[in-house]
Amino acid sequence: MAKQQIKSMWFCSNCGNESSKWVGRCPACGEWNTMVEEKMSAKASKSSTFVRTGKAKPMPISQVEATNEQRIHMPSEELNRVLGGGLVQGSLVLIGGEPGIGKSTLVLQNILSIRAKRILYVSGEESASQLKMRADRIGRLSDNCFIVCDTSLEGIMSHIESIEPEIVVIDSIQTIASDAIESSAGSVSQVRECAARLLNYAKTSGVPVLLIGHINKEGSIAGPKVLEHIVDAVLQFEGDRHYMYRILRSIKNRFGSTSELGIYEMVQRGLREVTNPSELLLSQNENTDLSGTAIGVTLEGVRPFLIETQALVSTAAYGTPQRSVTGFDSKRMNMLLAVLEKRVGFKLAQKDVFLNIAGGLKVNDPALDLSVICAILSSNVDMPIPRDVCMSGEVGLSGEIRPITRIEQRILEAEKLGFSTILVPKYNIKGFDTSRLKLKIVEVAKVEEAFRSLFA
Repeated sequence: MAKQQIKSMWFCSNCGNESSKWVGRCPACGEWNTMVEEKMSAKASKSSTFVRTGKAKPMPISQVEATNEQRIHMPSEELNRVLGGGLVQGSLVLIGGEPGIGKSTLVLQNILSIRAKRILYVSGEESASQLKMRADRIGRLSDNCFIVCDTSLEGIMSHIESIEPEIVVIDSIQTIASDAIESSAGSVSQVRECAARLLNYAKTSGVPVLLIGHINKEGSIAGPKVLEHIVDAVLQFEGDRHYMYRILRSIKNRFGSTSELGIYEMVQRGLREVTNPSELLLSQNENTDLSGTAIGVTLEGVRPFLIETQALVSTAAYGTPQRSVTGFDSKRMNMLLAVLEKRVGFKLAQKDVFLNIAGGLKVNDPALDLSVICAILSSNVDMPIPRDVCMSGEVGLSGEIRPITRIEQRILEAEKLGFSTILVPKYNIKGFDTSRLKLKIVEVAKVEEAFRSLFA
């Protein structure tokens, strides 16, 4: 019997483009140093998993019948919000995050609470006893959830045929390997082949498939970029393991909005939903004589919540001033510091500036600009901001306070939490009836006006 010939192929880890030799820059996507080597059989057939069964017939778009997709309501309302209303039947959903952040716990405690569906949980990283210990810690057991520990794609498909599940969970996609590919599990070709086979199964059977994926050191999903193109939704589960809060973001969603956000709290018995994040993200310190703290009203999707912005400004102990940011864009903070120095006249070039968003969150809402500069100024002049005052507004390069979106929801959230005053951009509340509100609305057009209203 002739020995099977093995050859080397090079694949781009960013786009999946293949090459017969190594090149420094991928000719398809243009990224540098992304080509990785994989051993492949010379007689290995190319994957045909993207081809679905049945013949498709072209037809005008006006004749296509629009039907509402059927969704499976998940036990977690936060997960339903991020998914766009529930898990769509026949969809392929990828959940990524750092090791130990709680991806498996999030999925396991949801599927164990579903009593009316037959579920297959495929684990390639943990044993059945480890999963049983986690289920006991969560405090939920279900006879409808079947556990199997397997890393072979062909074996997984045979388990699916025998059990006929209504939901399939793969933990994780980087540990699954197909016998049709010679390379090892987690390689570009293996991840692409396994994801395509699972996509074909989901679309032809109508069974939703949840994939749990790893991330690389840059924070993106490990494996080829084509993996994110194959799936219907990409959810990022993020947070600092030193904090109790976890954030579930939607990076891609073909069945809903990508601006929604889910917040969880890590407790002893798993993940707990945070229905009102404002009360948890605000400091409960009753001492009002603390400078460098400002409360900003931010928005994630259609969900407003209040968050505490902390700043510390001190004289530079060394020659070069330090700029340290946690949870906020460092380039945007440098822009706001330049606005304070050029337009308002505060000399911060020779001072250290440290900025922190409380709770370990990462916020990119421009409406948080006003609370950032107010916290920096409060620390610089060592004058506290009253604890019953919050603010929301975008700061422009000329020092003006620009209008923001959904100002009514932000104001109502501040009133619900008992704040007495809110600073908003001028002319931003036209058409909004403020006579029913109990809190005072202060309209500001320039940064100087905001400072005078706070420290007059």
